[in-house]
Amino acid sequence: MDKPLTPTKDAIDRLSTTISACRICRDMPTFGEPLPHEPRPIFVLSDRAQILIASQAPGMRAHLSGVPFDDPSGNRLRDWLGVDRATFYDADRFAIVPMGFCFPGYDKHGGDIPPRRECAPAWRETALAAVPNASLILVIGAYAQAYHLGTSRQVSMTATVADWRRWFEQDNGPKCLPLPHPSWRNTPWLRKNPWFEAELLPVLRAEIQLRIS
Repeated sequence: MDKPLTPTKDAIDRLSTTISACRICRDMPTFGEPLPHEPRPIFVLSDRAQILIASQAPGMRAHLSGVPFDDPSGNRLRDWLGVDRATFYDADRFAIVPMGFCFPGYDKHGGDIPPRRECAPAWRETALAAVPNASLILVIGAYAQAYHLGTSRQVSMTATVADWRRWFEQDNGPKCLPLPHPSWRNTPWLRKNPWFEAELLPVLRAEIQLRIS
């Protein structure tokens, strides 16, 4: 089988424009009610980035600013990675492809609704192909882990992250590191699982520095 052609920067820019104009979750929803607000797809595609952040969906602050991880969750994630804002938002270093490109809204308890299910079948395969040089994929949260790790993941997010060496040490394809969501809601999880900061974060930071230096 012939190797797929690497997309050019112009092709990636055209794809970004097309995705930014997407309104299927509002105008042609196939999973539940239409998105109740104007869609604003938020993502970063890159033909040079070696690090791909496979995340969940933008939050309200990101929706308002149009900037991914432009909130306290982003501050925590950047701390985990050991990078500043300027480095994090350098598209030559980091690409960001969430499971859902738009803020999905809140549930009755004030938590974010899961990513819209229209996004992945419509765009994910094409968007991932537009990050051709990613050698490290950070798989954040249960929905991204379900997509990227499939049936090989553990039964819970905690167990999947604890089993991080299985995907990180694989010999074929990009390395993957499953991570919890950096939301403030997961602060109790971090306290209950000190191994995450003691064992996984040093490896994560070393891998980041290797690719951004």
